[in-house]
Amino acid sequence: MAIQPKKNEMPVQDAQKRAKNFDEVALGYCVEVAVAEAQRCLNCKNKPCVEGCPVNIAVPDFISEIKKGNFEGAYDVISKSSSLPAICGRVCPQETQCESKCTLGIKFEPVGIGRLERFVADYHNSNFTGKINAPESNGHKVAVVGSGPSGLACAGDLAKKGYKVTVFEALHTIGGVLVYGIPEFRLPKKIIEKEVDTLKKYGVDFEINVVIGKTLTVDELFDSGYEAVFIGSGAGLPRFMGIKGESLKGVYSANEFLTRVNLMKAYSTESHTPVMSAKNVAVVGGGNVAMDAARTALRLGAENVYIIYRRSMEELPARKEEVEHAIEEGVKFQLLCNPVEIIGYNNVEDRRDAKNGTVTALKVIKCELGEPDERGRRKPVEVPNSEFIIDIDCVIMAIGTSPNPLIKNTTDGLEINRRGGIIVDEASGKTSKEGVFAGGDAVTGAATVILAMGAGKTAANAIDEYLTKK
Repeated sequence: MAIQPKKNEMPVQDAQKRAKNFDEVALGYCVEVAVAEAQRCLNCKNKPCVEGCPVNIAVPDFISEIKKGNFEGAYDVISKSSSLPAICGRVCPQETQCESKCTLGIKFEPVGIGRLERFVADYHNSNFTGKINAPESNGHKVAVVGSGPSGLACAGDLAKKGYKVTVFEALHTIGGVLVYGIPEFRLPKKIIEKEVDTLKKYGVDFEINVVIGKTLTVDELFDSGYEAVFIGSGAGLPRFMGIKGESLKGVYSANEFLTRVNLMKAYSTESHTPVMSAKNVAVVGGGNVAMDAARTALRLGAENVYIIYRRSMEELPARKEEVEHAIEEGVKFQLLCNPVEIIGYNNVEDRRDAKNGTVTALKVIKCELGEPDERGRRKPVEVPNSEFIIDIDCVIMAIGTSPNPLIKNTTDGLEINRRGGIIVDEASGKTSKEGVFAGGDAVTGAATVILAMGAGKTAANAIDEYLTKK
């Protein structure tokens, strides 16, 4: 049978309709399309796709089960490596990980591994009626700080090994960045809730509204009987550019903006949460968070949304799919531009040089791409005397985040680097403090969900080895 050269298309909502609602954009494969996509897999002997997955899912094995129509068997294969398959199938950058290693991709489009993972997880969540039996307790207690992807992955793996795990979450909703940082149209809250419910069935306990470093310290966790602690508190400290006007009304960090929309349920038609009334919005940045913020602003009623990015389209770090969706929905891209000032007025008189008040415009300068930097990316160079004005009434800064500054208050003896991240042994997640492990954005700064999960899995294995030998 001839190999189909292209992936089976993912059905999506119409662009014009979806730009006005928060329903999920991608609709998922049906059974027939999933099987057809699985048939494209060559089932390579050397399995390069597995090496490309940060949690080492046995990709050819689960795809083989899909070919047979054994979707629960496929789920069993995935769940041996991943505690969050329905989430990973939606938000992981498979195109730069497992799919980038796919042998079929040498000649044709790679197998849609992420789309198949999502299908399998959704099928299981919709059809599984069996009972999950939590393993017998091994008598050890472990505390996990933070319920984001690294914390959930660590908790899930440890619970499956028989550990009594309690996850401590600072906010009132379980899920960390999954629930407050990713829009409803890309990752519905019900999907996160379902994955968390599965972890609960394995015996994981959750405590909300507990801020480790304030409510409790790591030392107090040890004093209360926990034998090891994993810190996965994320990167919740937003970065700003340090330009004039950032204190004006109407300037948000993307972190604040998305958190307000997600946790205050502004995405719901039944919500009366006021977030923004702006009609002209500038989002500064070019990553996935910038795309999320821009597309969210459209759905909240903005008429013009601009992505301001200092490099070209080729250098955009956001996923190709997210960029394409943003363009289809009407987001406008101002590329090779960098903000130099946010302009506002003081509500007394319309003076664009006012220091306080409300945003009215953004002054940007044009850029050219110069020589590559240490990471191989061509460095943007500002073009003298090329400034121009964009009339806007809201600015959203999406230029990255840093690890939670409360980390250093959690305990004595925890080494932190100059960027605020916890210093760990990369092979194990061990920190400088005995019995304390860490991973995810709290270590690396803002990164992807799947890399955080990989760090959580690494730490879970190291904690198991540590407590087994203790």
